[in-house]
Amino acid sequence: MLTLEALQSQIHSIEDLQSVVRTMKALAMVSLRQYEKARLSLADYQGTVELGLQGLLSHRRFEEEGAGPLPLENPGSELGQVGVVILGSDHGLCGPFNEQIVTYALDHLRHQGIDPQQCRIAAVGARLLPHLAAAQYPVDHALSLPSSLAGMAPLLQDLWAVLETWRFPTHSPPSAAPGAISRILLFYHQSLSTTMFRPFSLQLLPLEPTWLQDLEQRPWPSPGWPMVAEPWTGSLTACLRQYLLIALYRATVESLASENAARLSSMQAAEKNIEERLDGLNADYRQQRQNAITGELLDIVGGFEALNKTP
Repeated sequence: MLTLEALQSQIHSIEDLQSVVRTMKALAMVSLRQYEKARLSLADYQGTVELGLQGLLSHRRFEEEGAGPLPLENPGSELGQVGVVILGSDHGLCGPFNEQIVTYALDHLRHQGIDPQQCRIAAVGARLLPHLAAAQYPVDHALSLPSSLAGMAPLLQDLWAVLETWRFPTHSPPSAAPGAISRILLFYHQSLSTTMFRPFSLQLLPLEPTWLQDLEQRPWPSPGWPMVAEPWTGSLTACLRQYLLIALYRATVESLASENAARLSSMQAAEKNIEERLDGLNADYRQQRQNAITGELLDIVGGFEALNKTP
């Protein structure tokens, strides 16, 4: 049984840990709020870009020469390699967050019949690397996540450079060179609410023909269709680049929001466990202190009775 001094020392240590957990919980809530606001603010801009794509697709003025490097048709999953971007975290204390997204991504690849040798992986988040190494999936690019929204621009530049290296090394079609990237897949945690998220996958390139067809057939919100001043392919390429940048930005923001939601949940569970442990230690401390006081009183009473005994 622990002494009173040992119990008091444990109580002070756990109270210090409780203070750290509460601080981490507050930081997670603040970070979660800023990423949620950024995610919601992207909706209007994404709608504007999709309207631009819808207007361009409605013209259907395809040029035979000088076509942009972004294909609209799916060349087939059996051609070339597959580029895989996985978004995780750089920091811990967020439970099985990284393990879940890696497991989801690898299960998706296996279900599609994609071998590890066909994958070229860009891991965004240092905590992903041990899980990918354990599954024997080599990582071509390891990137770090920003600690705030101010650091999003450098990460997007790095991700765009990786996509260009994979998909647009030359102006030749992806199937022209052996080992060329035929598809680029994005895996991340999609934020459902301030406390809920789920693993999600998105095919960045080539764009899904069914999605493009649905976009083209949407009702236009005004009586007149927009005019295309520049060559059709140039406007399409610019619009598609904006769409891809928004997709990368939104995926990163949602992943960071989900990470902080996972960390908030972990800190709440840790805080509950600490409170239960503190209650138990305080009860033990009070019980032992009461026993010690009772023992001292009994010693005093026994000594007093011994002194008052008549010979």
